[in-house]
Amino acid sequence: MTPATSAITDEQLRGYKGRAREKMRALGVPVWSEVKITNDRGNVFEGVILPRSETFDDLHVVVKLKTGYNVGIHVDRIASAEQTGYKEAIYRIPEKAFPTNPGLPKVTLLGTGGTIASRLDYRTGAVIPAFTPGELYGAVPELAGLCNLSTIKLFGIFSENMAWPQYAELAKAVGAEIEKGADGIVVGHGTDTMGHTAAVLSFMVQDSPVPIVMVGSQRSSDRPSSDAALNLMHAMIAAGRGPIAEVQICMFGPTSDRYGLLHRGTRCRKMHSSIRSTFRSVGCLPLARVDRQGIEVIDPDHKARDPSRQVRIDPVYDDRVTILYFYPGMKPDLVDAIVGAGYKGIVIAGTGLGHVNRPLFDAVKRAVDAGVHLMMTVQTLWGYAQMYVYDTGRDLLELGVVPLDNMLPETALIKLGWVLGHTHDRAQVSHLMRAVVSGEITPREPHDGYLILQGGLPEVIEWTERTLK
Repeated sequence: MTPATSAITDEQLRGYKGRAREKMRALGVPVWSEVKITNDRGNVFEGVILPRSETFDDLHVVVKLKTGYNVGIHVDRIASAEQTGYKEAIYRIPEKAFPTNPGLPKVTLLGTGGTIASRLDYRTGAVIPAFTPGELYGAVPELAGLCNLSTIKLFGIFSENMAWPQYAELAKAVGAEIEKGADGIVVGHGTDTMGHTAAVLSFMVQDSPVPIVMVGSQRSSDRPSSDAALNLMHAMIAAGRGPIAEVQICMFGPTSDRYGLLHRGTRCRKMHSSIRSTFRSVGCLPLARVDRQGIEVIDPDHKARDPSRQVRIDPVYDDRVTILYFYPGMKPDLVDAIVGAGYKGIVIAGTGLGHVNRPLFDAVKRAVDAGVHLMMTVQTLWGYAQMYVYDTGRDLLELGVVPLDNMLPETALIKLGWVLGHTHDRAQVSHLMRAVVSGEITPREPHDGYLILQGGLPEVIEWTERTLK
């Protein structure tokens, strides 16, 4: 039944404000209307008008197209709108009791925010979030054949809002679930800062007897190309049955859905803003491949699952740390400003083998003299900070800058905050930062790890046509 357009209520314009709300009221199309919208170029968009978060702008009307994708149409571009029907939303997934099987492992899913999994309500076009075991079973019924699942919602925040207090609480929750007898832990997390959280758990959770697997999705479940359900299944397999008792990131391996990859938490980086195979191990090989049949270990040098091992939770930190990304022409007042603001640790992402320009040298010395700890990483990501090769590097070493070999800049930032939570003694900080805790520095990089497949070249075209069919 279509609501009377002359009496559209604020509730029927859920989430819309300002100009978008007035445009929808004038057109007579409330949220959940089936519409045909024509823009100022004559293009027609058919679908369902979705509600919006009130934190979004007031300039777009969002329509879920029949293809399953969402499109935002600027209010100034809407020439006309025809309401062809109306679908009332249903916001909850009907829960089904999650089956228990004594022969399956016990896995705990810790939620930090966002949608771990969801189901598309095809009647309304709404994406219904799922989190409880019963909801997840309704959304991804295959989970029942993989584990006995329990869930705990810790936070409800976007990943960019994760910070040191949340890291510490998450580490404590991981430890508590391990002590309760979980066979594996899965952490649902947004992908944007998943690498940072994986790194901090690698330091705050020591000697885990079971796998700790971080998982997210690049594309939400309302999209035909969503990776959410498969990533979640792969993560449950890795946590419940996997042999690797480390913090890992579990996401798509290739762009297709053939398998997922497990990446070490301290050596993984999000490399693309939207592609599904965005995560890559840097300076090392992935730990393993995972698919519906099981796990194939790639890197044999890992900490194995061992139920007799006793977990140690070490959730200390000093958040007065930052990254300084060097660029040509950088001026010393930036370093002085950071020191003046009270920061106690600076990770420099330097050029080449670990360099900054000479105009910064006096500011670097002032920072060191003020008790600030300066660490050097490289912008190239691959390769090592080798500061003894050129005069610039050797002079920086003399000033007190500590090279961190091939540690990733963001991993160095996280580790420095964790180390400074233990001590500010310069010698101890230098020693702890260079001591390998969880694979954050590798003794060598794989000869077949650093490969850039530059599109357009004959050999790359041949390879992609042969292997990515």
